[in-house]
Amino acid sequence: MNDDRLKILSGNANRALSCAICNELGVPLGGADVKAFSDGEIFVQIHDNVRGADVFVVQPTCTPVERHLMEIIFMIDALKRASAGRITAVLPYYGYARQDRKDRSRVPISAKVVASMLERAGTDRILALDLHAAQIQGFFDIPVDHLFATPVSIEYFRGLADDALTVVSPDAGGVERARAFAKRLEVPLAIIDKRREQPNVAEVMHIIGDVQDRNCLIIDDLIDTAGTLVKATEALLEQGAASVTAFATHAVLSGPAVHRINHSRLKEVVFTDSIPLSEEAARSGRIRVLSVATLLARAIQSIHEETSVSTLFV
Repeated sequence: MNDDRLKILSGNANRALSCAICNELGVPLGGADVKAFSDGEIFVQIHDNVRGADVFVVQPTCTPVERHLMEIIFMIDALKRASAGRITAVLPYYGYARQDRKDRSRVPISAKVVASMLERAGTDRILALDLHAAQIQGFFDIPVDHLFATPVSIEYFRGLADDALTVVSPDAGGVERARAFAKRLEVPLAIIDKRREQPNVAEVMHIIGDVQDRNCLIIDDLIDTAGTLVKATEALLEQGAASVTAFATHAVLSGPAVHRINHSRLKEVVFTDSIPLSEEAARSGRIRVLSVATLLARAIQSIHEETSVSTLFV
């Protein structure tokens, strides 16, 4: 792709993914200094001429969330002040997405606050991947292209699918995602009914569907501490499942997550590279990573060329 108006920039959250996207598009990664002073304040300087350019800033707001969020905010402000023609924030992972409603007294709707910050900084468009809740699109008053990692994961799991595969939703909220996955693979669906007593703590109640002697594939958007995943795995195996594998788009993997996965009875856990793995996770023999660089590159090209992005939606 040879178009001088297209610029791809990256913060520090996932430069490897940004470079992979650039390789897919055949364009160089834009030059930018994004660093911190000794007191922690963030400094940003864009080196490329972006006047009138169509700029895409790739930055998942993963750990450390506040630093990566402020990096993209400052980069967008710098681009706006440099007269960029259009600025698209490419968010392979949208931090604070789980705080998308007021579910108790005196709490913020943090996902909305982040949306307002991105808009106020000067973002013209959002390209997101597997938002925790689809209604987050409505928090923006600018266009949002919401992609799903399903095409990437389906291609991988279709090669492993057999007559004994069952797709499992780990909770009621993920049924729609798991149902779409099961439909694409043409396999049965099961649902785990659970009750969450407090954040990051879940109690598995019972399983809806037949998992006896089945190879179960748990589908979720993200895995954080892996407590829910491990409990779900044990519940499925206790109900007679032959094996349990999991897929999640975002490898948040905080706290004891990797230790729990390594010491569980999970056969394999598959993620995308929306978030870079920690060194501990990268060493795990049970964790596999699929790249979403091609998917995001195709979306960026479609947006830049003003063609339909809907062919990428699943």
